[in-house]
Amino acid sequence: MNETVTSHFDTLLTLGIILVSGFFAGKVANLFKLPKVTGYITVGVILAPSVLGVLPSGFVDSSGSISNFALCIITYAIGGSLCFRRIRKLGRTILWMTFLEAELAFIMVFAGLFLLMPFIVAHTGMSLSKEFFLPLALLAGALASPTDPTAALSIKEEYKTKGEVTTSILGIAAFDDAAGIINFSIATGIALMFFGGKAQGVGETLLHPLAEILFSVLIGFVFAVGLLWVASRVKEKGSMIVLIFGALFTCFGTAKIMGLDELLATMVLGCTVVNLAKDEEKFFVSIRDYFEEIIFIVFFVLAGAHLKPMILLNSAWIVIAFVLLRTIGKVTGVYLGGKISNAPVKVKKYTAFGLIPQGGIVVGLALLVRGDPRFDAISALLLNIILGTTVFHEFIGPLLTEIALKKAGEIDKEKEKDITETGCL
Repeated sequence: MNETVTSHFDTLLTLGIILVSGFFAGKVANLFKLPKVTGYITVGVILAPSVLGVLPSGFVDSSGSISNFALCIITYAIGGSLCFRRIRKLGRTILWMTFLEAELAFIMVFAGLFLLMPFIVAHTGMSLSKEFFLPLALLAGALASPTDPTAALSIKEEYKTKGEVTTSILGIAAFDDAAGIINFSIATGIALMFFGGKAQGVGETLLHPLAEILFSVLIGFVFAVGLLWVASRVKEKGSMIVLIFGALFTCFGTAKIMGLDELLATMVLGCTVVNLAKDEEKFFVSIRDYFEEIIFIVFFVLAGAHLKPMILLNSAWIVIAFVLLRTIGKVTGVYLGGKISNAPVKVKKYTAFGLIPQGGIVVGLALLVRGDPRFDAISALLLNIILGTTVFHEFIGPLLTEIALKKAGEIDKEKEKDITETGCL
């Protein structure tokens, strides 16, 4: 068998292992009354190249295209959950909570790591010069702002949750990516001063991320209008799926080539469609019914497979500090935002626990730093910290989200009962 055929066979075999193991792991998780996504991540960790080694390291390391495919569908679905008719009542609350939880997470992680770094370095023997404490803390703080909404979406679809807390979690998680991009751009501009680079002016530092967000939104809107126009002349379900996937992949690729935020663009595409389409269900039901579980399994198993135990060990204290400080910032920001906007009690009380997951755009931004030679002194450590915190957040996040939605009374009790009863192997 030639090398090309073997390579394709290995790829298909690996995908088969991911799907089958993820499916059964999700069932086992349900037996223990845990969300399926926790099972997906757990089996990904177990099969990781650095643990049992069942998944080839080459496949995991080069799985960016597969992850991008999954993120296209996931962000489209997240956008589709932002129906303005449903979130209008909570609009002011979502805006206040988004601003405060994103910025307080940034400030808490930045200030906390900067103050703790001398003690961590002294007691762990980490090789990091004092002059790099501030830029490392600054960049880490900026990466604390965004939330990964994928876990919340998977819980929503699994248990058919609905209500004010569900809407708030998905709305805030979608919007705080924009806040994260702004924070990251400002932090990068300031951090350059510590590496002999020319710091950008305040105007340029603010203008660049705002322009990126604006054009990302524009790209998503344009592709959504195009999709709606073509889809109005098509009635076959199979053709609709082709059109949706075609629009998503082209939108994602166009934004990427232009140096824009691909995930924001595809999310705006979904948001525009759900708010402008006369029959919005036909744009989402086929993907939700036939593709979503496959996408979630592949995405979360691969997320778990990126775990490298040495990363967690070498930067364990920074990872722990990051997690605690970020959580404090998120919880405080949500509570204050709820107080200012007079949010319902359960929204103030439970929304923050659905904003713990971290991934997607955060890892992408950390990789941007890693690819810039000007940040060589801290980029490897920063990436290690973000990978370590991402794995932890993606594992514990779904559990906290499920608990919060149960406490808020937004999980369908009959659906939860059905999932548990049919979860046997």
